[in-house]
Amino acid sequence: MLKDYDLKQLVSPLLQWFLNHARVLPWREEPTPYRVWVSEIMLQQTRVEAVKPYFERFTTALPDAKALAVCPEDELLKLWEGLGCYNRVRNMQKAAVEVVENYGGQLPADYEKLLKLKGIGHYTAGAVASIAYGIPVPAVDGNVLRVLTRVSADDTDIMKQSFRNEMEKLLEKLMHGADGRNEKNVFPWMEDADDLRAKVYHQNLAGAFNQALMELGATICVPNGAPLCTECPWKDFCEAKKQELIGQIPVKSKAKPRKIEKKTVLILRDDEKVAIRKRPAKGLLAGLYELPNVEGNMGQEEVLSMVKEMGYAPIRIQPLGEAKHIFSHIEWHMTGYAVRVEEPEMHPQVQCEKNRADGLLFVEAEDAKEKYAIPSAFAAYAKYMNILLGNEKKA
Repeated sequence: MLKDYDLKQLVSPLLQWFLNHARVLPWREEPTPYRVWVSEIMLQQTRVEAVKPYFERFTTALPDAKALAVCPEDELLKLWEGLGCYNRVRNMQKAAVEVVENYGGQLPADYEKLLKLKGIGHYTAGAVASIAYGIPVPAVDGNVLRVLTRVSADDTDIMKQSFRNEMEKLLEKLMHGADGRNEKNVFPWMEDADDLRAKVYHQNLAGAFNQALMELGATICVPNGAPLCTECPWKDFCEAKKQELIGQIPVKSKAKPRKIEKKTVLILRDDEKVAIRKRPAKGLLAGLYELPNVEGNMGQEEVLSMVKEMGYAPIRIQPLGEAKHIFSHIEWHMTGYAVRVEEPEMHPQVQCEKNRADGLLFVEAEDAKEKYAIPSAFAAYAKYMNILLGNEKKA
């Protein structure tokens, strides 16, 4: 079990391995507090390779907390497009406002103060504090939970918050013993601490340790598929390997089944334009633009009747097939149709969008691409509106 395992034996081999195997990542090359923060929020639920172009785009447009704090919402959501869970970036902006107002635009070099910022939990606070400031505090994510439960053959349910809290306490004690959090006093018991500090990124031992744990879980002790045990710096210490428990650890209680929602998605096009509308300010995908859609899976005749009831004159309809998009607690099972309609200008009753009950806005495809944040939930139908959405977008 983790609480009985000798964690000290793991530190030096892990750091030595990290020196030779750390991936080159843009936020590692220049680990300012702001860049570390942005990267960690983006990396929640998104793979490292997928995050890289989004990170570069975001930090180029908004290079610091001051720029983030004053960014218009539509522009902010467009910059986040494709990463999903848009509340993350909304919370980042709220935190950025507080950072500007209370800390002069620089994230505080204090773990407890970081925790008080909107959208920052124990993991993110630990990552920013250790990687950007060298403060010896843990940053426990799924990778860390996996590698440490495996090496210690701990079969405790990693979904329990009490176990995560216990792991954080053990790691903090490992990093600075009984002494306080001081970047100059990291692993005081380790004989080669000074030698390793001189070699790691920016001589930051605390940040290197936390990143090494994450790196080990992301590249060696992987979550899906067989771990690369022969390449692991802990292969001689791993109790799960010795006891043949790799396939059973970590133990993770199953989440509740996702709710299924059926939808019919429409690509409404006139000669040159495509219809979009803005979602409500609260709820799933709040404030983003979407393709017109209704609850339930409709047939062609039902769709044509609905389009006529909306005040449009359909010219032709084309089935687009089925698609599925998975959110954390909901699955959308969609049926799509492309419906070509006569230009709205030919029908006075639909010209004034602001008076329309359905809120549809006909826009040029290129305008939708450049100006409107449309979530990747609709990516399966993107080619029919002549734009690419979310993660389907080319660089």
